[in-house]
Amino acid sequence: MTVSYTLKVAEARFGGFSGLLLRWRGSIYKLLYKEFLLFMALYAVLSITYRLLLTQEQRQVYAQVARYCNRSADLIPLSFVLGFYVTLVVNRWWSQYTSIPLPDQLMCVISASVHGVDQRGRLLRRTLIRYANLASVLVLRSVSTRVLKRFPTMEHVVDAGFMSQEERKKFESLKSDFNKYWVPCVWFTNLAAQARKDGRIRDDIALCLLLEELNKYRAKCSMLFHYDWISIPLVYTQVVTIAVYSFFGLSLVGRQFLEPETGAAKPQEPGQQAASALGDPDMYVPLTTLLQFFFYAGWLKVAEQIINPFGEDDDDFETNQLIDRNLQVSLLSVDDMYQNLPPAEKDPYWDEDQPQPPYTVATAAETLRPSFLGSTFNLRMSDDPEQSLQVEASPACARPTAAAQTPLLGRLLGAGAPSPAISLRNFGRARGAPRTPHLLRFRVEESGDLEAKDRIEEEEAAESGEETLEP
Repeated sequence: MTVSYTLKVAEARFGGFSGLLLRWRGSIYKLLYKEFLLFMALYAVLSITYRLLLTQEQRQVYAQVARYCNRSADLIPLSFVLGFYVTLVVNRWWSQYTSIPLPDQLMCVISASVHGVDQRGRLLRRTLIRYANLASVLVLRSVSTRVLKRFPTMEHVVDAGFMSQEERKKFESLKSDFNKYWVPCVWFTNLAAQARKDGRIRDDIALCLLLEELNKYRAKCSMLFHYDWISIPLVYTQVVTIAVYSFFGLSLVGRQFLEPETGAAKPQEPGQQAASALGDPDMYVPLTTLLQFFFYAGWLKVAEQIINPFGEDDDDFETNQLIDRNLQVSLLSVDDMYQNLPPAEKDPYWDEDQPQPPYTVATAAETLRPSFLGSTFNLRMSDDPEQSLQVEASPACARPTAAAQTPLLGRLLGAGAPSPAISLRNFGRARGAPRTPHLLRFRVEESGDLEAKDRIEEEEAAESGEETLEP
């Protein structure tokens, strides 16, 4: 069963995640403890062999091998390879969950489109939704070990009520080398067409909507099947596994305690020379190495657990419960709830302009917070009135000049090339020389500059005259 701890982390508090470390079911301890104990046992065997069973010469040879293994382990890009792989696996895991077919949308459309309070109408609605549930059961039998153990044969599917004996005979009479989870969807379409012909579905729009929802449902069944068929490339999984196992295989030898080197050494800084003489402390239990194994190997075990979430691990999807839930709510919606409506009544806020639902004492403080109106609502604008003047752009009729050209583009296109900054209004004109726009034409007040006003009027007159001369 999926381990849910959402309520435990509903609020951020001191030691919020620390309380989750004491859980066993679904934990990393349960997933990793066997590999962890094996790593510790192998490390202890090598440590005892080095300390008690080897001669002095053998220890020197072992020390050389250990230093070489320690340097070699650092050459493996474990963080990059493992991090990218786990990210890919987690994205695939969530995509598989969103591909599980749920009949919620389809059952609402069936209840609204297939009419009739008699036995025939009820039979049509229940049969249509049963076909949809049968398709999901068939595809989940193909991908989930839990569902396959629940329905090992088609006889079990018949006994569970998803299929009748006649439907089973029809299903088995269809010869195909491929998975036939799609057959109930075809039965659904034929039955829906028959219901439209009989007038149970009153128009083609309702039939079209019903088939569209069925196609969405079938597409999820197909996607689920293809996720099971097409896995993450095996070579990638092998590379990640070999990288992790090689790293810790080298660490078993390279992270052992070694006696300080004796004899002449290369000249070093004074601080480095003293540290080399003292050597590392003799840690009988390599805490940092064990933590590193816990993190990296645990990362790999997480990917191993969720790469196929349709198994029987603690955090795998509860497919059998999904089947039970889908069948129950879908039959309830198309049968018992069909035309079974509560009486329409006026709501409590019928005559209120600004309805305000009540709060409890525990949530009353939330009413003191102002409503969010947008991130720029409280932005302080400039007090300078000139910054608030309205301006408008006006296209010019003058020929392009060198000043209106872009420097780099002017070199490439030549001296007479027009600027690319051409107003969109000029594209709709008749053919002629391209024009460049004025940057801004300010509104001139009556008490403003008369010369500027006259110059603008002359330019507008020249522009209108030129447009008249154009063919």
